[in-house]
Amino acid sequence: GPLGSALSTRFGARPVAMAGGLLSGLGLFLGAFATHLSHLYLSVGLLAGLGWALVFTPSLGTVGRYFPARRALATGLAVSGASVSGLALGPLVPWLLDTYGWRGALLLLAAITFNLVAASALLRPLPTPAESLGPPRERPGLARLLHHGPFLRYTLAFILVDAGYYVPFVHGAARAHEVGCDEGRAGLVMAAMAAVDGGGRVAAGWLAARPASPLLRHLFAWGVLTGLVLLLLPLGTSFGGLLTLALAYGFCAGAIVPLQFAGVAEVVGAGQLVHAIGLMQMFESFGSLLGAPFAGWLRDMTGNYTISFLTAGAFLLAGSLLILTLPGFFHTSRGASSKEGNPETPPRLPQDALEPPM
Repeated sequence: GPLGSALSTRFGARPVAMAGGLLSGLGLFLGAFATHLSHLYLSVGLLAGLGWALVFTPSLGTVGRYFPARRALATGLAVSGASVSGLALGPLVPWLLDTYGWRGALLLLAAITFNLVAASALLRPLPTPAESLGPPRERPGLARLLHHGPFLRYTLAFILVDAGYYVPFVHGAARAHEVGCDEGRAGLVMAAMAAVDGGGRVAAGWLAARPASPLLRHLFAWGVLTGLVLLLLPLGTSFGGLLTLALAYGFCAGAIVPLQFAGVAEVVGAGQLVHAIGLMQMFESFGSLLGAPFAGWLRDMTGNYTISFLTAGAFLLAGSLLILTLPGFFHTSRGASSKEGNPETPPRLPQDALEPPM
């Protein structure tokens, strides 16, 4: 994440994202010729993972700067693509494995992934933000963000959120089996949760574009709702009850995603958006990596998923409460915050910068 943001600041989002698309496709392609597990770590793990990071961070930061007035809606539409691809790949990958084997499946997935190069070429370069036109020593960057109090609290909030956020997605099928669902019904629970996730992303972005209240209040409300639904998941002791709660969780959890990234601009300003997204992703990955294994350990210790889901919900609520400490929460300014919370107006783009690329 930080590498992608630093490179895109230096060379622009378009070439960095195109390079990332090339690396991610190449990683999957080389993985098809692996003869040892370590080869997959290096190809699919390291090379493809690096490539995806170089695509995701610059692209999302650029979308956030394309539409300063409707940043949440634009981000919601952009990240909803992950839900669409997830639904498509769910049945596609098993079919590819059965038909072509794992090597053939990786080759075909590599062919799909190489399309990231063409998609990244459509990113139109943007003017340099006014707040980064000063002397080099005054330009905002990763070092400055590490001393930015509101940004550090925002990042800590999402470390906690991510510690609980992925638990239902990782352990949902096992929970369905625990309450007596067969393989088909367990798969339906997971598919339903993934399907409404995309709808939640678009709906939250659309609602946040309304000027009734600051974006951070929307983010706080969706975070609390997601945590509460997660606390209720142990009550789903039948297929119907679990499916209902899974639908509610998927929608609320999806709503958090676009507001999280759009909220970065509210905290640090649009000029630091790409840097901040990259750094935040690096730190919050600790929460997402630890949360699901910790929930699994609790399941092993207690014999069921009740404590696992209750703990995950507590993490989500704790992270949401930290959003209350951000300086932009209790006022209605749509601007961003300075280092200690003074509002700044995000740089506006010329009208022609928002025209479709030629």
